Amino acid sequence: MEIKLRYYSAADINSIIELFRGTVHAVNKKDYTEAQLNAWAPQNIPAEKWNQKLLSHYTIVAECNGQLCGFGDIDVTGYFDHLFVHKDYQGCGVATKIVTAIETRALEQDNKRITVNVSITAKTFFLKQGYSIIKEQSVVHNGETFTNYAMEKLI
Repeated sequence: MEIKLRYYSAADINSIIELFRGTVHAVNKKDYTEAQLNAWAPQNIPAEKWNQKLLSHYTIVAECNGQLCGFGDIDVTGYFDHLFVHKDYQGCGVATKIVTAIETRALEQDNKRITVNVSITAKTFFLKQGYSIIKEQSVVHNGETFTNYAMEKLI
């Protein structure tokens, strides 16, 4: 399987939202309740708000055999905001390839530290990528309380 990375464009927003919602509901269901999943990835996600955020960040899109299969983004402060891989492409190297691109960008921006808040589901992956847990957190989003982890990597 060939994984190609490219920059995000506004034309990707609907595919990004569909991938995000599908991934959360399929992959994260082992660690979060249905109510939490619905709060995290609701049916109505504000596409224009997401589009503006992704355009303002360094956002990478992965394509697997011509299909959008993942995305990730980092802001100018070194905050790694999103990393999601389509449920059918988990474990194929997509996330690792996106992380490498994000970390390279952080170095180019002279960020010596990347911070990220990760789900229970993603914690093991980030640990394998060399990130360290700063603290376990309890956060409220859309009326639901979630456990996640503040993590960092010094680069």
